[in-house]
Amino acid sequence: METTRLSSKGQIIIPQAIRAAHEWLPGVEFAVIDTEDGILLAPIKPFKATSIQEVRGCVGYKGKKKSLLDMKKSIVKGARKHNDRN
Repeated sequence: METTRLSSKGQIIIPQAIRAAHEWLPGVEFAVIDTEDGILLAPIKPFKATSIQEVRGCVGYKGKKKSLLDMKKSIVKGARKHNDRN
């Protein structure tokens, strides 16, 4: 069993052997979960990388294709409507 100490700044060091075993590198983010017996640190796993081919079509749009200019015009129109309401 490895041990560590809480610093005056509230920091703890995860022992090197544990970091190596889990392949945790500097910058890994953890969720801190409060439990009845203490805390649980769970690494936050980033989303799996995807390509545009894997996600295209997922929005379900069935209408006529829009150009970039059409999309920009719609964004400006929506922003104006939003500003008019506020």
